Formats: sequence, structure tokens, C-alpha cells
Amino acid sequence: MLCDIVYRNYFSINKMSVRATREFTQQLIVWQKAHGRHHLPWQVSDPYRIWLSEIMLQQTQVATVLGYYDCFLKKFPTLSSLAQASIDDVLVLWSGLGYYNRAHYLHQTAQKIMSDFQGIFPTKQAILETLPGIGRSTAAAITVFATGQKATILDGNVKRVLARVFGIEKPLDNAKTLKDLWELAEALLPTHPKKIIPYTQGLMDLGATVCKRTQPFCTICPMLRICEAGQHQKTDVIPAQKTRKKMPMRHTIMLLAIFNKKIYLIKRPKSGIWAGLFSLPEQNDIIAIKALANQLGTYIMLPKWPKYPHTFTHFNLVISPQPIKIIALKPPPENLLGQWFDLEKALLVALPTPIHQLLIRLQKMYI
Repeated sequence: MLCDIVYRNYFSINKMSVRATREFTQQLIVWQKAHGRHHLPWQVSDPYRIWLSEIMLQQTQVATVLGYYDCFLKKFPTLSSLAQASIDDVLVLWSGLGYYNRAHYLHQTAQKIMSDFQGIFPTKQAILETLPGIGRSTAAAITVFATGQKATILDGNVKRVLARVFGIEKPLDNAKTLKDLWELAEALLPTHPKKIIPYTQGLMDLGATVCKRTQPFCTICPMLRICEAGQHQKTDVIPAQKTRKKMPMRHTIMLLAIFNKKIYLIKRPKSGIWAGLFSLPEQNDIIAIKALANQLGTYIMLPKWPKYPHTFTHFNLVISPQPIKIIALKPPPENLLGQWFDLEKALLVALPTPIHQLLIRLQKMYI
């Protein structure tokens, strides 16, 4: 079929491949103008705002990002204000958005641009790719939307669109397939410079609103006539799904130490899960939890709370919250590197979502 020919030989000079790529590109631009998204707050030419949205949108839906984006810009309206802030202030606004390394990279990049580029946000793709947290596709998106220069994006949504339209049935994480996808994405770019922005936005819009991972809206898709997956009812198998390994299960006991309307929190390391956020002290067994509690002071064990499940990318965590009431404090234990917070103030620091939810429950029950 036509799409098979295009996929096998993107760059051969033959009328079939040229016609197919041209139709895809033209249809997408026309569709975006009529049905795409035109009022998102980051649809501007300011590279700072574009970059912020691109980092927030990594593995996160638009509906979730919208609220965070506005709050973030109110606190850090400029690159310099972000660079001058503490990482704790950045993490507070990122709390609940997940993938916290993004916040660290954001802060590092802001500081690097201020120091190495005199505060002028670079817009060349090659330079952007050298900055923390900015990969090839993200750099391309910033370049396109900030300058209108030609660059190729290939995020998860775009991979899915191209795989379905051009019938790419191999797993997309395969190195050869990924290379082919990049070549295909480059071949599809419009030649007219004024069309690169609506085309790139159209790719994002089509993948996010029509060619969804599950239950895509094929009947209203502008690519249905040339789409291999749509024409042959293969949207459930294209792109090929990874063989899902059973997610490992981890268990931890978290200590909710209460003293005079205060809660004891520790700051997590700068790398790893919940990097740089405040959390609850934790141990693997109740004996270790009691030893930890004894370091804080004389205490009374309170009834256990129900287990609290939380899912990470690569494992499931089951939290067993153990509240205690401290009757008399001991000197602060140096090895825990924690501190006491008024509960209301504790809810305002940078907390992982499950810890924030546990503290809200604690506030209702014990304070």
C-alpha cells in the first residue's frame, strides 16, 4: 500500500512517497487551523514560557499542567526570578506534579542561562540540547515555537500518530525503528517556513485530542483516508505495546510523629525518589520504627492507619502510616536531619502527593 511504500523508503525520489508525505503535511496544517488548539497560555513566542510548558508537559496531561503553569508564572514571571529562587521554593510549586527531577533541571537550566548566556534564553536547537533536562524533541519544540525555524519534534504522541498513519508495527523503543521515525518526521516537515509552527502544533494537537492511545477518534481524524491503522482497524495494536513486566511491590512504614500540633519531617536526598522534598521518616519494620520514635522522645503508639498505596513509574509502593504521640521531646537526633513543623506550615512546604494527603488526614484527626 501507499503508506507501506512511504515507510520503507522515505527519501527515494518517487511520486508515491512525495505524494503521501505532502498529503499528510497539508492535511495536518488545514486541520490544525480549523480544529486545533489555539488558546493555550504557552502559545507565545517567549522561549522562557515555551520551555516551562514543554518541561511540565513531559509525561503530564495538559489539563493537569494548566493550573501549575499559571501558579508558577505568577511566582516566577521571568527567567531571572526562577534562577534567583531557592530549589525549595521551586519544589513547593512543583509538589503534586510528579517527576521531580524536572523541577531540579528547570532550576539548574535557569541558573546556567543566567550565568553562561547573560540571561538571554537560547533558541538554537543544538545549544538547547546541552542544557539540563532538554532533549532533542523538547529543544526542537522550543526552537519552532520561539523562532519559527524548522526543527523536528518526536514526542510520545507524535510517535503514535506516525506509527498508526504509516503502519509501523514494530515496537517504537527499538533503536532502528526510532531512527526510522526520526527520518520520517523530518521528511514530513513543510517546506514553507510560515507553516512550520501550525504543522508542529498540529502534530501535538492530533496526538493529544484525536489519535489517543486508547479509544482514538478515528472517524473525525483528518488522516483516516491514508491511515494504515485506521483503515485496517489496527489502532489497538499499533503502536506495538511493550510487554509489561509485573510491577515490583515495595513496602515501607512511615512515622507520623505528633508533638503539640507539630509534625516531624525529614528532607529527602537531592537525587532519587522525591528528590529534595520533605517527607516522613520511614523504616522497613515496626521494631526500627519504634527505635526511631524513641530517638525523638517519650511516646505513645497510636492505632495504625490503613495502608496507603502509591504508584511510581517502575514500582508500586505500599505505605503503612504509624502515628505516635510524643509526650516529652529529646534533643534533636542529628542522624535524621529532620525538623519539627507546625502542621499548617508543613502543608505549605514541598511534599510528595501521598505525604501531603496523609498530613491533611492527620490535621483532621489529631489536631
